[in-house]
Amino acid sequence: MKKIIRLIFICHGNICRSPMAESVMAYLVKERGLDGEIVVSSAAAHTDEIGNPPHYGTREKLKQEGIPLVPHRARLLTANDGGKYDYFLGMDDANVRDIRRILPSECNGKIFRLLDFTNTPRAIADPWYTGNFDATFNDVLAGCNALLDYLGKENARDLT
Repeated sequence: MKKIIRLIFICHGNICRSPMAESVMAYLVKERGLDGEIVVSSAAAHTDEIGNPPHYGTREKLKQEGIPLVPHRARLLTANDGGKYDYFLGMDDANVRDIRRILPSECNGKIFRLLDFTNTPRAIADPWYTGNFDATFNDVLAGCNALLDYLGKENARDLT
């Protein structure tokens, strides 16, 4: 039996980038026939938006792209999440610092920026500030595809 890979996307408030990434990844996992092999979630690094639904811009961009929004209310990342997930995927350097602050130090090897898996590792801009949900979506899509490719290669190595 294959090990289930558990991913969690984290941004500041869990209403823009991380629920977008969660929805995009859930869609790609289904498209690639990986249901049951990869589980996705998202969380906030700060309490600003806890309990709130995804931002209108995130909802509209996903609708425009034909990607279903995963049912979601913003929730806070906790230290207890450290043992529940295999990859903690922040959207920018501040998110990564916050994740390291929240999780036990033994989780440090599981913390990445989403775009670290692409050929152009960098932060994903926060559309809360930029207003550019198109650019954020393009980065999220690139990051999710690159992460899935990476996970496929890692699983292939585990089998040899």
